Amino acid sequence: MTRKKMICWGITGAGDFLLETLEVMKQIREKYDFKITVIISKEGVFVLKWYKLLNSIKETFEDIRIAKGPNIPFIVGPLQTGKYEFLFVSPLTGNSAAKVAVGIADTLITNAIAQTIKGGIPVYIYPVDQRVGDIVTELPNGKKLTLHSRKIDLEQVEKLRKMDGITVLSHPNEILEVVKNIS
Repeated sequence: MTRKKMICWGITGAGDFLLETLEVMKQIREKYDFKITVIISKEGVFVLKWYKLLNSIKETFEDIRIAKGPNIPFIVGPLQTGKYEFLFVSPLTGNSAAKVAVGIADTLITNAIAQTIKGGIPVYIYPVDQRVGDIVTELPNGKKLTLHSRKIDLEQVEKLRKMDGITVLSHPNEILEVVKNIS
């Protein structure tokens, strides 16, 4: 009997493409039959509650782990040793992107990224600040909000693009191609 393929999926405290991210997660689970372990930052919990999506995630995915510290709950060991096919973080906040870009691993998700890379397991990320100019995102009430990417945030994402072990995706649905290629 072969074991079910597993993905670790991180969610940080950004709302940009959050709804799309959850749809992609559901597609992967249903179409490709991957088991998805979801790790959620403390701020991610707050944003998911604000969007009224936390209960949906808890009902849809059986393995939900909420950050209590940089290594609690323990996920790094299984990530480093190949229990998971890869780690994908979507959405990744500008704050977390900046931390990873300069080597800070002081949260569950930034530590998971750093340690997964050290173990030679692929890391895919969707950072929210990627394009020069304005980005239109949807608020929990359905209204649109226009955000302007800061130069410093864009510089951090460029650093991430150059890092070994990390692939920066321009949209959460690009992970579907990765999953398709390993299923």
